[in-house]
Amino acid sequence: MATTPTDGFTAEERAAMKERTAELRAEGRKGAKKADGLQAVLDRVETMAPGDRALAERVHVVVTATAPQLTPKTWYGMPAYANEDGKIVLFFQDAGKFNYRYATLGFQDPANLDDGDLWPTSYALRAWTPVVEKQVVELVQRAVTR
Repeated sequence: MATTPTDGFTAEERAAMKERTAELRAEGRKGAKKADGLQAVLDRVETMAPGDRALAERVHVVVTATAPQLTPKTWYGMPAYANEDGKIVLFFQDAGKFNYRYATLGFQDPANLDDGDLWPTSYALRAWTPVVEKQVVELVQRAVTR
């Protein structure tokens, strides 16, 4: 069954992520740590309200496809993605976490978004559309490019 971008993960995507988690654990200690981080992110996403969950799932797909070098983990209870030094580059905060009216896609200091003396580091995320997906891909690419 095909899904629209706002439907969240397909059954096939969920199965692939479970397989990848098992593969990482089989790789040993470092792989197990990455697998545990991935599982923590997936578990946290699963607890979100449906609208937030669909957004978080799409963010996860974009980040893991665009910047596979980032490691998924939770950070203050939020899905986040860290660089090779273990520093958080970006995170997703669901609207329900603090009863906000929108979810947030945020970037931390290691993200390479610098643009002069002033630039945004957090973005309100209300819906997932092809335009939003393109913007998120571009932000993630910039964040990890040195």
